[in-house]
Amino acid sequence: MAETVAASAGSVTSPSGSKNALISLSDKKNLDLLAAGLQELGYTIVSTGGTASALEKAGISVTKVEELTNFPEMLDGRVKTLHPNVHGGILARRDQSHHMEALEKHSIGTFELVIVNLYPFYAKVSSANGVTFDDGIENIDIGGPTMIRAAAKNHKDVLVVVDSEDYPVLLEFLKGNKDDQQFRRKLAWKAFQHCAAYDSAVSEWLWKQTEGDKFSPSFTVPLTLKSSLRYGENPHQKAAFYTDSSLSEVNGGGIATAIQHHGKEMSYNNYLDADAAWNCVCEFEKPTCVVVKHTNPCGVASRDDLIEAYRLAVKADPVSAFGGIVAFNTEVDEALAKDIREFRSPTDGETRMFYEIVVAPSYSEKGLEILRGKSKTLRILEAKKNSRGKLSLRQVGGGWLAQDSDDLTPEEIKFDVKSKKAPEESELSDAKFAWLCVKHVKSNAIVIAKNNCMLGMGSGQPNRVDSLRIAVRKAGDEVKGAALASDAFFPFAWNDAVEEACQSGIGVIAEPGGSIRDNDAIDCCDKYNVSLVFTGVRHFRH
Repeated sequence: MAETVAASAGSVTSPSGSKNALISLSDKKNLDLLAAGLQELGYTIVSTGGTASALEKAGISVTKVEELTNFPEMLDGRVKTLHPNVHGGILARRDQSHHMEALEKHSIGTFELVIVNLYPFYAKVSSANGVTFDDGIENIDIGGPTMIRAAAKNHKDVLVVVDSEDYPVLLEFLKGNKDDQQFRRKLAWKAFQHCAAYDSAVSEWLWKQTEGDKFSPSFTVPLTLKSSLRYGENPHQKAAFYTDSSLSEVNGGGIATAIQHHGKEMSYNNYLDADAAWNCVCEFEKPTCVVVKHTNPCGVASRDDLIEAYRLAVKADPVSAFGGIVAFNTEVDEALAKDIREFRSPTDGETRMFYEIVVAPSYSEKGLEILRGKSKTLRILEAKKNSRGKLSLRQVGGGWLAQDSDDLTPEEIKFDVKSKKAPEESELSDAKFAWLCVKHVKSNAIVIAKNNCMLGMGSGQPNRVDSLRIAVRKAGDEVKGAALASDAFFPFAWNDAVEEACQSGIGVIAEPGGSIRDNDAIDCCDKYNVSLVFTGVRHFRH
């Protein structure tokens, strides 16, 4: 709780005929407008510390809270409003005669209004400069949440406001002199939610100060509504989009915090696809383009020339790319924007490519102008790279699964050669590229790549053989000498996926290993003089 304000008409100690309020503000935004409005309605202000000073500077008459409690602030301001003269006036039920008799007996006035915001704990502990443990503890509000919860509990008689954006509607409500219980309930809900989010930040921060496991026994994820969506995955499903206000997400990047520069409003599926494309393209160090359809990357290419990378990514599967999402990991400039706007489909050389979304870390002024001219509906997003080490959450019926994010890089693992034929340097580079791609493809997943370019991929098949066949078919004649990456080990080799891959002309295979038939895969590759490397890392994606 910051400084405290109480407002009343007449004596603050008289429960009869008074309109009393209690206000505690750390953030004093629009305090002058609020106080002037209350004073105009006949309220007298009672305040402490900085709030009193701010009100006096605004020309508002102020009475100190000590006159209400008959007790000074103590313990460096830790105890200000934790007093029966305050909480009795908030919690008393007006329809209970014995409550009102108790107030009268002790000369306690009722409060019809509580306006509170809290110590800036979230901002303090998430600041770039950091915060000491003791400073963090001192920024945990005690009195403020106590008053908020008390008022919200007794919302039938007490209006509670925790957001300065609600000041205008509050004053209009008070001027109307009407009783609207739905209005009161919404404010009470907002108050409890405000406290819950605040407490979740304290809990999250304090757990990180302990030596406990990464997965705490319990935790709360504070979500804030960003937008109501037209519908969900399908038109008959209602939907909304929320941002995660957890401390771990501060400056964490990602699609949720992306800036939309142009286009139609984002849909449920747009968010899923944009997230998949952005997560994939951010894996690559070289200038890269990723094209995604239904959360699967259908085209990926890395080149010093980003226009060339874009064209190669589309070429990998132009049918799927049409109506997809295009993501870049470097700035979209004028030249690239022109190519995105005018590039024709490789299938017929005539159809101008259409996309739902373009996402990149930045745009030149001219590049953004050109992209805006491509289509009124094209969504243009500017996003920051996801930070590593985030917690990944996924809902199942009645619960949630939590895990580390799958953010290993090729540099962090060993590509262990198991075959007699060792891959050439270019082949190993292709294998690492395919390995980065395959981790973003739905299981069972196979990716075929060459020269830092995806040639074909097979995704989401119940068996690995079918995924292989789809990838080989898409790669076409370019499969000869290419690298193949599998998200998981091959359970069988002979007359199965490994042998078919070798027979297709694949030059090197990268897989995790770990099958009881790994030796069959090694022998099969040796027979066809194909290089085989084990990564020891599986990339299931369900």
